[in-house]
Amino acid sequence: MSLNPYIKPKKGNTSFVMLDVIIALLPLVIAGYFAYGMQAMWLLLIASGCALATDVIFSALLLKQYRSALDGSAIVTALLLCFTLSPITPWYMVAFGAVAAILFGKITWGGLGKNRFNPALIGREFMAVFFPVVMTSAGIWATKDYIQTPATNLFPGLSNEYLSSYLSGLVYKTNGAMGEYSIALIALGGFYLLLRKRISWHIPLALLAVFFGSFWFIENGQNYSYSIAGVLLGTLFMATDMPSSPTNNYGKLYYGSMIGLVAFIFIIGKVSYEYMSYAILLLNGFSYKISEVFRPKVWGEKLDYKKRVEHIFYLTLSILGCTLAILSLHYYDMVSYLIYIYIAYIVLKFNFSFIKNITNPI
Repeated sequence: MSLNPYIKPKKGNTSFVMLDVIIALLPLVIAGYFAYGMQAMWLLLIASGCALATDVIFSALLLKQYRSALDGSAIVTALLLCFTLSPITPWYMVAFGAVAAILFGKITWGGLGKNRFNPALIGREFMAVFFPVVMTSAGIWATKDYIQTPATNLFPGLSNEYLSSYLSGLVYKTNGAMGEYSIALIALGGFYLLLRKRISWHIPLALLAVFFGSFWFIENGQNYSYSIAGVLLGTLFMATDMPSSPTNNYGKLYYGSMIGLVAFIFIIGKVSYEYMSYAILLLNGFSYKISEVFRPKVWGEKLDYKKRVEHIFYLTLSILGCTLAILSLHYYDMVSYLIYIYIAYIVLKFNFSFIKNITNPI
């Protein structure tokens, strides 16, 4: 007997959703090729191959699923992982990150759609913990000698040199991670996903408004360093990940706002490279609770506003408390222990909880 829904859209299944995400990311792949040629392409191919192989092998061995590679999620994870890395990241580290992203970000949660955390960011944090020297070194971002197509003035007709340079940087630049070479193309990809209704406007709008607005309320806010392209990439393609984000609109607005606020706190707390990664993963952990707090009113029942405000207050307090805890761990270089705890938790959860649902489904 098949389960509901009995009527399904022909182009609304997971494969078509992932295909749209891949289409939205393709312009960034092209920008990476223009910037660093095959240096960037090899890393994308290595990550994609390792992610696909891990998905196929472990989905079959652990989940008894034999068609998982066809959904396209492994390719999306591999692309997003590479887009957070330098183009000269050693290939074996990229392979390790791709395997960790699929195995510990997807498979051990039970497969596609069941993950509580964004798999690509899980893979990146595994790389940061197990290869800390390389991932935090300035040398990995010294990519000038590898540039294939240098940035140039794309608006020579403008009389204002500053405006011409600024607009050119929005369209194409060669510094930063592989997904940060074109703010315009990131925005174009996000706009495509909005048009295709693969993401909603709630999370991006709330996140960007709170993040950029927060710097207006502090002295010398313009002096803090962060990547606008990196923030936009995380906002449009990672914070909006459906399985790890809230399910209702008010929850999405709150979720986006808190990611923006937490990322802001991490930046003023001197978290240099991981501010968006930490913020998104932290709010991933509260996603289910946010959906519960902001769940729509049940038909026929009155909404207790006082109780909801109380729940939101304690939820916000919990998120800010965890933010300060992560800041403290980062300051003392102890974030790696969170990854070790995560590994232990997810392995135990899989062995003693999820595996029982496979062997004893009824």
